[in-house]
Amino acid sequence: MAELATIARPYAEALFKAAASDLDGAAGWLDSLAAIAGNPQLLQFAEDPKVTAAQVFDVVAGVAGPALPAQAQNFLRTVIDNGRLAALPEMAAQFRALVNARRGTSDAVIQSAFPIDAAALADVVVSLEKRFGRKLHAKVVVDPSLIGGIRVVVGDEVLDTSVRARLEQMKVALTA
Repeated sequence: MAELATIARPYAEALFKAAASDLDGAAGWLDSLAAIAGNPQLLQFAEDPKVTAAQVFDVVAGVAGPALPAQAQNFLRTVIDNGRLAALPEMAAQFRALVNARRGTSDAVIQSAFPIDAAALADVVVSLEKRFGRKLHAKVVVDPSLIGGIRVVVGDEVLDTSVRARLEQMKVALTA
């Protein structure tokens, strides 16, 4: 959603500047908060006009645990006070994009029909890093509908070597 991206950008940029000394730590707690804020029941609770910002903060902080650093608590209070809790997952995504841009890396989602063991994944990641020309942080998602092969998404680039994609190509070629 373009609107959420527009709302999230200033928050992500401000956090990126404020957390410049500990980007990995900030990314960790921000991902945790984003996962919590992605819960539809929590968002419904937060939007209730009878619920105060302090109550919403207490619920989110309680779920996040006692190890939430002061910077995370301040950031969360600001987000909640401004009514932007629904945009928190997008803030985390944009923050990760800023961190990746600084480091010259990218996030990669590798979809596979079957689970990939660690050794095979390491080989695949090395090949993909050569193909895309940058260091990748890979995440594997099992998708049985691919039938075989893999589908890789890096930013807006897609590399689809799945059996399903090849069958689709053959179908198009035969019906053309």
